[in-house]
Amino acid sequence: MAFEIPTDLDPALLPLAWLIGHWEGGGKGRLPGGEDFDYAARIDFTQVGRPWLHYFMQLFEIDADGQPVKPVAMEAGFWRPGADGQLEVVVAQPEGVAEIYYGHIDGARIELTTDAVARTASADVAVTGSHRLYGNVNQDLLFTWDRGTAQAELQPYLWAQLGRLG
Repeated sequence: MAFEIPTDLDPALLPLAWLIGHWEGGGKGRLPGGEDFDYAARIDFTQVGRPWLHYFMQLFEIDADGQPVKPVAMEAGFWRPGADGQLEVVVAQPEGVAEIYYGHIDGARIELTTDAVARTASADVAVTGSHRLYGNVNQDLLFTWDRGTAQAELQPYLWAQLGRLG
C-alpha cells in the first residue's frame, strides 16, 4: 500500500511521518527463562493535530495457522519529536509498567533507550530498562525490543516484521 504524507501533518512530525498508519504482522519473543514464542502484532501510529503521535500496540497469541486468537499484551503512549532528530516516547502497559524513552530519529531508523521505568506495586514484571529499534525496511516496519528485569539483564525480548494496512 502506498503511503502519502497527510496534508494537515504538523511539520514537527515530518521525521516520523513514515510511521503513521496501521501495521500488522508476526513476530517472535523470548522470555527471560529462554522460552521462545510466536505472536501476532498490531501497531497504530495516529496523528492528533499536535506535534506528537499517539501510539498503540497489541500482541496476540496465535493458532497453528499464525492467526490471532486472543490478546496477550498491549501498550499505549505518545511519540514526541524534538530538534535535531531527538525523540521522547512515553508508554504505559496495563500490567502496571510505564516507561520514558529518549532516542534519535535517523531517517527510517529510530533507536530508543529508557530513561525511567515506573511500576505499580502489583506489576506483573519488575522491568528495569529497555532498548528498542524501529526501522522501515522495504516498506515494512521492523522492530526489536530488548528488556531487562529484576530477574534478567537487558536481553532480546520481542522482534517483529509488520506490513502497513492503512
